[in-house]
Amino acid sequence: MDLFPIVLTVHLLLAIGLVGVVLLQRSEGGALGIGGGGGVLTGRAAGNLLTRTTAVLAASFFVTSLILAVLANSHNKKVETPFDNLPTQAPAVGFPQTDAPQPALPAAPLGK
Repeated sequence: MDLFPIVLTVHLLLAIGLVGVVLLQRSEGGALGIGGGGGVLTGRAAGNLLTRTTAVLAASFFVTSLILAVLANSHNKKVETPFDNLPTQAPAVGFPQTDAPQPALPAAPLGK
């Protein structure tokens, strides 16, 4: 059984849940939060619940990220590409193969 699609689905659900929980939290300063004023969840207990939920979702997101990285690495041990079978030096197309003389090196400058 292939675990990659299952872990990927859980990972995406965690990402969506994490975004939702962060947006539900009350803004401490500035006007950056959506639920800055009052809302459905107010009070210290709701804040603690959202903080703990955010921590659990973030830790789970991190773990599924690591699992996905390990699974992706184990799936692609050696992938053969079309470029693996090419010759190391391709002949030049349209130019004759000649042994042209090399240009001379520049002379050293003479003193004043």
